[in-house]
Amino acid sequence: MNRQESILRSLKMLDFLTRSQIQRIHDLKSDRNAQRVLKQMEEYLNVIKDGEYIYYLNAKGRELVDCNKVRKRTGNVQHYIMRNHLYIAFRCPKTWLNERRIISKSVSGKEEIKCVADAVFMKGDAHCIVEVDNTQTMKRNEKKIEKYRILRQRNSFGMMAPHFIWITTTEHRRKELIELHKGLNIQVFTVADFI
Repeated sequence: MNRQESILRSLKMLDFLTRSQIQRIHDLKSDRNAQRVLKQMEEYLNVIKDGEYIYYLNAKGRELVDCNKVRKRTGNVQHYIMRNHLYIAFRCPKTWLNERRIISKSVSGKEEIKCVADAVFMKGDAHCIVEVDNTQTMKRNEKKIEKYRILRQRNSFGMMAPHFIWITTTEHRRKELIELHKGLNIQVFTVADFI
């Protein structure tokens, strides 16, 4: 039951997880073992088949781990799966927080900049800002990056410059994101890096 509750808590935190992501986070060893464990938990889970099985909490699962956030099958599920690849790649940081708003006012207090990061976590003393580039336009990404530049100039992340970590879908988009981040500390992955 401890392992099952731990998996349910991961789903509470990360929203949607593939079978292989659950397997890596919870060290379930073989595919067969992971499938067996998840089969035993089916009364607490909803499942989507999208290349691989993707799991999320149903009403009973949410009740068991006191989760108020209701997730539904949407076209945006891959966004969460991509973000979770980074969570696993950075060894499941304890400081990881999803969908965090970063706000800064200008010195005069009149101009406010708001930005919602897909996730944030701390690596030593540095803030790591996680962004997922799945379906949005590069123009929208560019606007967000400009907001981050302003936030950095205003020391919204403290004295240590933040580290920006992106995951995108293609090599071409990776190159575009790197170009847009000139002067910022950036690392860009593609989905292919994790498959």
